[in-house]
Amino acid sequence: MRRSLGQWLLLTAGVLSSSLGPVHVAWATAATAGAISDVSVTVYRAPNRYSDSLDLDSLGGFALITETRAISIPAGESRLRFEGVADGIQSATAIITGLPTGVLEKNHDAKVLSPAELVTATLGKQAWLVRTNPKTGKATQVPGTIVSDAEGVVFKSAAGIEALRCSGLPETFHFDRGLESGARPTLSALIRSPVAITATVRLSYLANGFDWMANYVARVSADGKTMDLGAWVTLANSNTASFLEAHTQVVAGRLNKENEQVEPVDAGAQIVAQCWPRGTTSDTPEQPNIVSASPLEGGANLIMVTAQRRKAYDVVMPMAMAAAAPAVTVQEEQLGDLKLYRVPDRTSVASRQIKQVRLLDRKSIPIELFYRADLVANQKVDPRPLGKILRTRNDKAHHLDLPLPSGQVATFYEEGGVPLLVKEAPLRDIARNEEVEIDAGEAADLQVTAVVERRRADPSSAKQLPLIPGVFDLRSIKIDETNRVEVTNARSAPAVVELRIMLTGGMQIVRADNVPAMRNGYQTFRVTVPASGSATVRYQTVDTSVTRVPR
Repeated sequence: MRRSLGQWLLLTAGVLSSSLGPVHVAWATAATAGAISDVSVTVYRAPNRYSDSLDLDSLGGFALITETRAISIPAGESRLRFEGVADGIQSATAIITGLPTGVLEKNHDAKVLSPAELVTATLGKQAWLVRTNPKTGKATQVPGTIVSDAEGVVFKSAAGIEALRCSGLPETFHFDRGLESGARPTLSALIRSPVAITATVRLSYLANGFDWMANYVARVSADGKTMDLGAWVTLANSNTASFLEAHTQVVAGRLNKENEQVEPVDAGAQIVAQCWPRGTTSDTPEQPNIVSASPLEGGANLIMVTAQRRKAYDVVMPMAMAAAAPAVTVQEEQLGDLKLYRVPDRTSVASRQIKQVRLLDRKSIPIELFYRADLVANQKVDPRPLGKILRTRNDKAHHLDLPLPSGQVATFYEEGGVPLLVKEAPLRDIARNEEVEIDAGEAADLQVTAVVERRRADPSSAKQLPLIPGVFDLRSIKIDETNRVEVTNARSAPAVVELRIMLTGGMQIVRADNVPAMRNGYQTFRVTVPASGSATVRYQTVDTSVTRVPR
């Protein structure tokens, strides 16, 4: 009786045992699918990550992989192997199309042969110690046998017994290629065909160990009235599998995806090299820090950084990010309620790699420069600097009009014709025709102070502050607190300041000497502070959860 795919799904490494499948699995003919002839990689962001950096060891996103391969299978039942799939493959999502009949079962072999596992697999077998002369660059191969890998690799050759990397010369091992046959993650499928066929099939599956984010660079003009905005899509792949010359897309938006326990991506252990005798001046360091370089590669439209098991960078180097944009950028498309950004040219999504492709490049975007402070109502605030904000709108009039995915933005100011970094801050998802606000750091020469004046006020004294629009009568309400906010400006030019008031519970502003406006859900006072001067805002609140405010 044919069983469902869920019953046959295996999530452990190794081969099938007799208890995990029907008897006919034992004599199924083995067949291996050909190399990938075409591949598409669509990367989805981690659902719970907003603008944090990408860590190759804990990527929370995933990707939809679609591979095209040629197969040759005999008549009858055969086990078709797809070698080189992503380590983080979710086997239950795998779909194979192009076969003459359906799939009887699917299995995932998650074993990855790491350097340490290669050494273990070679114990007692022949290997070659490759030693390089640093002066001549000439490499010599010494045949021998690995006799131990416990707390250090021990190698035996005709010259005697020695430990790895104790000669003072660069050393490594060359293994028999036959040992590497099981080094690639594999998805296998049991299929049945009435006749022998050669066909082209398509394998699609979801895989963990991917993620992406956007990195922006804002370059503000010397007069502070315009800015240039460039952005890159940063792709990350922590799998050991590489997808070369792939059609690549990224998807922005919140995808409704169930959380599930999946097998973690494991790049394997490292080879341990220790010398003897211990505790003498002839020792090498107990834990030598040997880190390969991370090259910066690619042309103007592509930046690629490789890494092994270290945390990825947040923002690419300023000079690389501020370079002139290429003619080709990512193209935006609609995907239901989500946004899909397609890379026009094929690009490789390589193993353990972070790379970037250009998202957008906009020049001379008109901006408003102002200063802002966020204040909790009815609370004292000691002197502190205001934040500097760049505001524009995501529309054609402001040279944008493109959905901006969340990410990190680095802001540069021109000083003497040289762009200088002033702030790195997160940027949320921004739709078309929506306001764009970029945090450009603090302004130490503008300070805000808040105090609460506590006093019992009768109706006549309460009228010293006018009612704000919408509040008609307060004669029955006792107000005994007045908030006074003062902003000082040490600059030689006036400054536009916005004071956002955080109202908790049922609090409501009822009186103020400056009419507030509702902006992005906050009651906001907007004032202009004169050069080398100050400005004061006074307001009063009531708790509407216990007091009815007449309207």
